[in-house]
Amino acid sequence: MSFLTPLALLVGLLAIPIVLLYMLRLRRRETSVSSTYLWQQIVRDREANTPWQKLRRNLLLLLQLLLLALLAFALARPYINVPAVTTGQIALLLDASASMNATDTDSGSRFAAAQRIANDIIDTMNAGDQMTVIRVADVPEVLTGYTADSAVLHNAINTAQPSNALADWTAALTLAAAGGASADNFNVLIIGDGGIGAASEFPPIPGDIEFVSVGRSDANLAITALAARGLPGQNPELFAEITNYSSTDADTIFSLSVDGALFSAERYTIPARGKLPVVSSALPENYDTLQAALTSPTGSSFVDYLAEDNAAYAVAPGLGTRNVLLMSTGNRFLEQVLRSLPGVRIFQGSPDIGLPAGDFDLVILDGWLPNTLPQNDLLIVNPPSSSSVFTLGEFTDQTSGIHVRRDDPRMTFVDFDAVNILRFRQIEADWAEPLISAEGGALLLAGEADGRQIAILPFDLHESDLPLQITFPILMTSLLEWYSPEDVFDRNAFVVGEPVALRLPADAQGVRITLPDGTSREMPLQANPVFGDTEQPGLYTLDLTHLNQTIDRAYFSVNLFAPLESEITPRTSLTLGQIEITGGEEEEIGQYEFWGWLALIALLLLLIEWSVYWQRTRAPIRFRSLDLQSGRQKQPGR
Repeated sequence: MSFLTPLALLVGLLAIPIVLLYMLRLRRRETSVSSTYLWQQIVRDREANTPWQKLRRNLLLLLQLLLLALLAFALARPYINVPAVTTGQIALLLDASASMNATDTDSGSRFAAAQRIANDIIDTMNAGDQMTVIRVADVPEVLTGYTADSAVLHNAINTAQPSNALADWTAALTLAAAGGASADNFNVLIIGDGGIGAASEFPPIPGDIEFVSVGRSDANLAITALAARGLPGQNPELFAEITNYSSTDADTIFSLSVDGALFSAERYTIPARGKLPVVSSALPENYDTLQAALTSPTGSSFVDYLAEDNAAYAVAPGLGTRNVLLMSTGNRFLEQVLRSLPGVRIFQGSPDIGLPAGDFDLVILDGWLPNTLPQNDLLIVNPPSSSSVFTLGEFTDQTSGIHVRRDDPRMTFVDFDAVNILRFRQIEADWAEPLISAEGGALLLAGEADGRQIAILPFDLHESDLPLQITFPILMTSLLEWYSPEDVFDRNAFVVGEPVALRLPADAQGVRITLPDGTSREMPLQANPVFGDTEQPGLYTLDLTHLNQTIDRAYFSVNLFAPLESEITPRTSLTLGQIEITGGEEEEIGQYEFWGWLALIALLLLLIEWSVYWQRTRAPIRFRSLDLQSGRQKQPGR
């Protein structure tokens, strides 16, 4: 054991005056007197008293000396050397993503376990160490700057809360690296379950990186897709998907509520690591909102550790009409899916005749390209040659390893895991982003070129089973909403933490958005307003007041559709750049201070000392005198 401030032990010298005060106290000798008449002599201080008395055993003196010793040791800040995960200047990244709400730890949630670990690490900091705490959620938040004050650090950790969003690890690592660029002994400490997503490709940062893993189980069921579409002359259809991320089969009850009233409830068995599509065509014709939920059947042994992804929300699709021109030599898959989508008016053109005249919101070119691309928004399927906006390469059959960009809102409901493609053409377009990719290249590109929105599928639909999958109408719906949104929102479904761009009409006088918890936010009347308070999953209500005092009401949904968060399997290591980081090992030497325990014991002793003193002051004073007639002693009151 050592001391950080050993000079504080000099406080123990106060024991000398304490002992002297006890030795100098006036002490009175108990004397038998013949008459109470003589008591007045006892209370007089004129009588000689010996100033230096022999020190006797005294409980109060013992307690006071022990109290002083404990305070002296506490002020000296005693510590012992203990193993520590990291030392120096530390950037602690506390994972606050949605998966940290999982309840598979002894501390309750994973976030609570991470807080406990962080507090233990703070207690092992050396005297010269400094730490900053960064809460990693959809927007990284610096809870406290670099400080050596353990009380400030503990408060930052204990007051933090987990979120319901996907964490932005790239921004968090950038923030941490910027703060330690000039430090000699800089270390980054990550406490979480290891799901850092695209940040695994983050370039190396200065200093050492340590990782402490939390979590035990992979058991989780999630609703990973929920959408509805209207069919002309038919009732709307529901599309949902349930995913089992655990290694065992799971039973669940999928319930659907329409406008807040229970509509249906069905029991399903989801295979291990499998997905189950749910399709229903029995929705009522007129409704506003849908809410789906997963609940565990009675008697089920499966434990779902993450509840945040057991609910999903959707709103009725918009009814705006969009004119779509389909230029194809004959593709019944495209014709059928376009006719099934609500608000779409299809115009069929012939490549042999060429592009017809007309005002179209979207032109779909399937297996054919004109000499000059039209200035409309374009969806190009299976392009036969290069054009002015892209360069076509060779065919490739490297169609495995399909990856979907989950961080792009256009891919919110799109799942390509079960799609099989025979071959596709490699393509280059510097203006486009690859939304879906395989080992051989991009399977879907989208972006803006020359003032128009363009998406490209570089394969023949007949050489894939995409038209037979539930993904096909979902993909087409997402693309159509991206091309020409028809409502005050650019779409009606969002992911937690994603900002919502509004398009207000010219006669708008007031805008109020009500959150799922019932609180309201007033939006400013400005050009292109953006609503960013979407951290709560659920249904949001927008009330729009016009100059004529009429009120329009619209809804949009916010869901946790994040496979990276629903896949709660804890990682024992993570990859950052080309470096694999295993779970934190206590390789450093830290200092564990226990002065707080000494101060607590001192407080308890102070309470005991006060209690003893109080009892003594309240004890009755007893005198003895002699009965003059009998010569026997008698006690007062007898």
